[in-house]
Amino acid sequence: MIKAILDFIFKVMVLGVLFAIWSHYAEGCEIQSKEIEFENDVVITTIILEAGGEYQVGALEAVYEVIMNRAKKRNKTPAQVCLQKWQFSCWNGKDIQENIEKAKKHPRWVIAKNILGKETNYTKGADHYHADYIDDPYWAKSMKVTVKIGKHIFYK
Repeated sequence: MIKAILDFIFKVMVLGVLFAIWSHYAEGCEIQSKEIEFENDVVITTIILEAGGEYQVGALEAVYEVIMNRAKKRNKTPAQVCLQKWQFSCWNGKDIQENIEKAKKHPRWVIAKNILGKETNYTKGADHYHADYIDDPYWAKSMKVTVKIGKHIFYK
């Protein structure tokens, strides 16, 4: 009888220790998960605010490709690339949270969200683009046009 009680107490103590360990790591996961959610929200917001009004096949994916190609080339996270000064016009002088909230209301938010993690190559490796209704930026002369999708011209 005493052995059974001691076994029970031991199991409760082990479970308590395991729970304490799990709680410690679960708290870290929650923080990490919020950081990942923010990173993803910035990327999705960039896709929406840059190409949410484009309905050609590959238009949203193309912006994502440019973000990912720049991130790889610059050794930065995709969100860091998006928020770099003067990289994406949708962020120029704008509040991050206000932009995210605006983009979350867009009817294509879920579509853009589902692009994350997908590997496509609509842009043929482009890491720059601009709208066709503006004058060519200074950097365009030194780059090669890879494709035009909707109102965006992509360069490598």
